[in-house]
Amino acid sequence: MSSGKRSGRSNKNELETQPLDPGIYEGLAGVRLAMRLFLSFSEAAVSEAGVTSQQYQALLVIKVAPGSQIMVRELADQMLLQHHGAVQLVDRLATAGFAVRIPSEEDKRSVLIGLTPKGEELVERLARTHLKGMLANERLLVESLKRLRRLSRLG
Repeated sequence: MSSGKRSGRSNKNELETQPLDPGIYEGLAGVRLAMRLFLSFSEAAVSEAGVTSQQYQALLVIKVAPGSQIMVRELADQMLLQHHGAVQLVDRLATAGFAVRIPSEEDKRSVLIGLTPKGEELVERLARTHLKGMLANERLLVESLKRLRRLSRLG
């Protein structure tokens, strides 16, 4: 073999080889702390409501879909799940009375997932709770992101 360099490989620029500013680590730590605080808060809130984080996320995905209805394959894509995992998730939501399967008027082979009134009430209640929890960590998150943006421009 020759000098060990592969042809066509780009050279690393100076930013990729220089040590990072210590403020970058502080910013990343702050962002991660804000996310962990929020996720801990969220886990407690959904647990108290009797659902899982995944179920709450699915309710949010359904809620924001056009017409508040979504196909299972789209739900799977949004949730980063395999199709069969999304089907099982929808089964659990339907059994709990939060979601309902609706035959598609456009494609008779397809089924849409929508929220029941019980699901609508739950997602609204949890969204209000989560908004408060997220805003409680706003200062830490914003300051950390500003630090990262500022320091990433310096290089």
